[in-house]
Amino acid sequence: MTSTAADLPESVTLAEGEGGLPVVRVATALATGELYLQGAHVTAWTPAGADPVIWMSGASHFAPGEPIRGGIPICFPWFGPGREPGLAPPAHGFARLAPWRLEAAEERDGAVTLTLRLTDADAAGVPAAASWPHPFTATCTVTFGRELTVALTVRNTGPEEISYEEALHTYLAVSDVRTTTVDGLDGATYLDKAPGAGPDLLTQEGEVTFTGETDRVYASTATAVVVDEGAGRRIGVDKDGSANTVVWNPWVDKAAAMPDYGDDEWPSMVCVETANALGDAVVLALGEEHTTTARITVTR
Repeated sequence: MTSTAADLPESVTLAEGEGGLPVVRVATALATGELYLQGAHVTAWTPAGADPVIWMSGASHFAPGEPIRGGIPICFPWFGPGREPGLAPPAHGFARLAPWRLEAAEERDGAVTLTLRLTDADAAGVPAAASWPHPFTATCTVTFGRELTVALTVRNTGPEEISYEEALHTYLAVSDVRTTTVDGLDGATYLDKAPGAGPDLLTQEGEVTFTGETDRVYASTATAVVVDEGAGRRIGVDKDGSANTVVWNPWVDKAAAMPDYGDDEWPSMVCVETANALGDAVVLALGEEHTTTARITVTR
């Protein structure tokens, strides 16, 4: 059953958001938050007494069937352009363009948990879904509290084995990416996807710093990372069920080339993504399911 406004706790509001898209807003003593039903897309989380943690572009398009720029897009069932030929644009799959159903909203001990669901039938109206014709049920559970938890569970409901890529593509707000570091990836191998990079795997030495366009897919990264954003705030990203960590910032030229991203916005964000992509795609037999979880915390 899909939740309606009458089913929601007082701390949760279902409203018309930007571009007329339905949005769920959360406000408790612990935190405020926001999630658009299109894409089950988290667009805000601010713990009480803190600055916003989730970054959004001021140039983002809010329109049916168009990606939202910033927040936490759900990339599924492919990442980037995908590993297989014939996948339709846009990049990162169709889940972030599809209308998810709000199944439940519950407040407990000051934290609000939203449960949303998407099936292949729900996604049938998104043109890109036709290029990945596999039955599935995806459940997204988001908890807004002192920490932000996002969990994506995918179940194979079809007759054949399926393989998919996924990412919780988290945009984090920072004071200046040029003075920001990402710690926790020392010694990890990564594929550098930035322009001019070669195909060979590289090894991270020490913390990640930013001096230009950065687009790296780190392999075998099961541990948490810490984003030190250079203004006395540290953002932790912990995870389960994820083999890859993706670190991304577009820098000057790519930012200018994206129509839904302000030319001067790139210093204020960094993406740290919880992913299973490229050679670490998830494989599910009939009836199997897999859950990927990201937990975001803030300390001073």
